Amino acid sequence: MKLNRMGYLIKEGVKSIFTHGFMSFASVTIIAACLIIMGTFSLLSVNVDATIQKYEQENQILAFVDESLSIEEARAIQPRLEAITNVREVEFISNEQAWENFTSEYESDYSSLNAQTVRHRYVVYLDDLAMMKETVNELEAASGIADVNAHQEIGDGFVMIRNVVSIISIIIIAILLVVSVFIMANTIKLATYSRREEIGIMKMVGAGNFFIRCPFIIEGLILGLLGGLIAFFIEWGLYSVLINKIMSGIVGAFIALVPFSTLGLPLLLVFIAVGLIVGVFGSNIAIRNYLKV
Repeated sequence: MKLNRMGYLIKEGVKSIFTHGFMSFASVTIIAACLIIMGTFSLLSVNVDATIQKYEQENQILAFVDESLSIEEARAIQPRLEAITNVREVEFISNEQAWENFTSEYESDYSSLNAQTVRHRYVVYLDDLAMMKETVNELEAASGIADVNAHQEIGDGFVMIRNVVSIISIIIIAILLVVSVFIMANTIKLATYSRREEIGIMKMVGAGNFFIRCPFIIEGLILGLLGGLIAFFIEWGLYSVLINKIMSGIVGAFIALVPFSTLGLPLLLVFIAVGLIVGVFGSNIAIRNYLKV
């Protein structure tokens, strides 16, 4: 396609945006609003997952060694525990160390007791809380392990929260994506309706579908791009304000928040891509019926 023809098509696409100023503004606003909501749920899902990963790293399973084993025999179990699926790290704690930790934490008179009243143990850290039950079963079956203490209900709770947030986020993102395409299509359809006679004449004189469709696609691309950029900067501001408030409060000590510097570029690319896709699909849906002449 010649440059002057391409310039004409781009000019027509840009001109149409200003010709239908209010509807163009409405399209950009709606696209930005939908992207902000989609981005908010996506960021929520990312931060929930980060918080769960934080507790996965801190969540401990205690595997108590059989009382009949010596400290050397107890230490020899470690390689077998490290080989268990989903075990990230194991830490051996002798009965002497466990007793010292206990007495330093709980101040009282334990003169009638000593380190021999507690057992050697392993602190086991997991990779995935969702597999806690299977890992506990494998630990209990390990030779030399007499008992396993795990907070299964806590692990199940975190996994359930992660799954619920992920499912809700996916559903809402899918719905808003469809809504955005629908709104864009109807906006451009109104612009197309006012030019239906012009499109009909262009078809009659032999203009190709792409030549007719191109200005509308350019219009959709620009509106989608503007909506994506506006949504990104608003999301950036909202996320920064929210992080500052959360981190300055008590809640900040219990949750893990991913800094926007880590999420900014991927979020920008996704917003721009979604905005452009919505614009192109909306434009094509809006004009396709008018090309059947």
